[in-house]
Amino acid sequence: MTSWRVVRMFAGLFILLSLALGVPGSPLYLSAWWLAFTAFVGANLLQSAFTQWCPLEIILRRLGVKPGC
Repeated sequence: MTSWRVVRMFAGLFILLSLALGVPGSPLYLSAWWLAFTAFVGANLLQSAFTQWCPLEIILRRLGVKPGC
């Protein structure tokens, strides 16, 4: 599995988890502030599309995950 695929997997997981924790109708609801985390992940994905820089990808490469798509 490549670093790009792992980054996408983590982003999707974090978005779904933070929505489950932040939407009032959810059985896992804790606080609406979890939606701020959803916005943070989305903003990070947007900036990485333009800058080609992603902190998680750097960490994954140092852990030995092969780069690329």
